[in-house]
Amino acid sequence: MRLSHMQKTIQKRTIKTRAKLLAAAEEVIRNGGYEALRVEEVVKAAGVAKGTFFAHFHDKDALMEILIADKLNACLDQAEAGAPPKTVAEIVASLDPVHSFMTSERYVFDLLIRYSGATAVAEIGPVAYCFERYFRVVMLWLEDAEVRKDVPPELLAEGVQAFAIQAMSLRFCALHSATTFTDRLETYLNAWLTPTG
Repeated sequence: MRLSHMQKTIQKRTIKTRAKLLAAAEEVIRNGGYEALRVEEVVKAAGVAKGTFFAHFHDKDALMEILIADKLNACLDQAEAGAPPKTVAEIVASLDPVHSFMTSERYVFDLLIRYSGATAVAEIGPVAYCFERYFRVVMLWLEDAEVRKDVPPELLAEGVQAFAIQAMSLRFCALHSATTFTDRLETYLNAWLTPTG
């Protein structure tokens, strides 16, 4: 009985410490952005030792994956809250909160791409689940949208995601900065989704 009570106390303390670290990291990010976050600032703001941070997170990127996935999920919630888009322009507008966050900082985009897939089921993390959610949201929209019907919605949704990532990549490229992300994505999606003939 006593051991069980002690384990619950330790578990509550662990959860509380982790929450404190996450809250401290969010505050640091609000003040300086994702890329500027340093572990030292987080532990100082949380009032814990550096070793405590590493007891909860493998490294800075492990913390960032959680924070960035939470923000991306909130953006996806916002995209889903509106009426399902019917046209390419409406799809791009509905995804704007998601894409705006994904391109808000080069560090955010780079981390999202690095963590977007998993090499094994055990390695599927919160960012990979966000990419899957993005795909599912778009696929459901495309089932009733004014888009080509000669290709299954699953393949169309994969294309939307691929073109969005390509447009984001080019947003960070000095050679392609003359075209805005939205204009580039609309061009891609009009070519990909518009019914032929």
